Amino acid sequence: MRQARVTDHGTIVECVQRWWGDSRTPDQARELSLLLPKLFLQFFAGTSLVVEDDAGIRAFLIGFHSADDAHEAYIHFVGVDPELRGRGVARGLYTAFLHQAAEAGCRRVRSVTSPGNTGSIAFHRALGFALEEGDRRVDGLPVHSDYDGPGHDRVCFSRQITPR
Repeated sequence: MRQARVTDHGTIVECVQRWWGDSRTPDQARELSLLLPKLFLQFFAGTSLVVEDDAGIRAFLIGFHSADDAHEAYIHFVGVDPELRGRGVARGLYTAFLHQAAEAGCRRVRSVTSPGNTGSIAFHRALGFALEEGDRRVDGLPVHSDYDGPGHDRVCFSRQITPR
């Protein structure tokens, strides 16, 4: 595991399109990769992480510490090569990010996902993230309507951490 670099951007975009290609159409995978513009690595490489081996980038976490609230951090996007899923790689990335955020004095880490992403919801809950109350419920989950624009509802998570 290492700190991300701006030069990782193109590879990470390719990884998103390839890794999510098994569950989405090529157009949907390309659209998903648009959630990772280069600016995330231009301005937040120092708080983002990459797992790589001889085969190249195998996992990544794009996250940052809030510029407006020094006590908060946010995990924006995480990806793991399907060959490595279920082996604790994402948990390792989250653990490293939470440690880094605590070292920086953060007290809370936030993240969001879509209401239909049951795997992400279960993963966050297993890592101790709490569901934040929304403005309505869908399938028993608190949902924030139009969080990312009209029709783009999200489930929001937060986890308290102890600054170090």
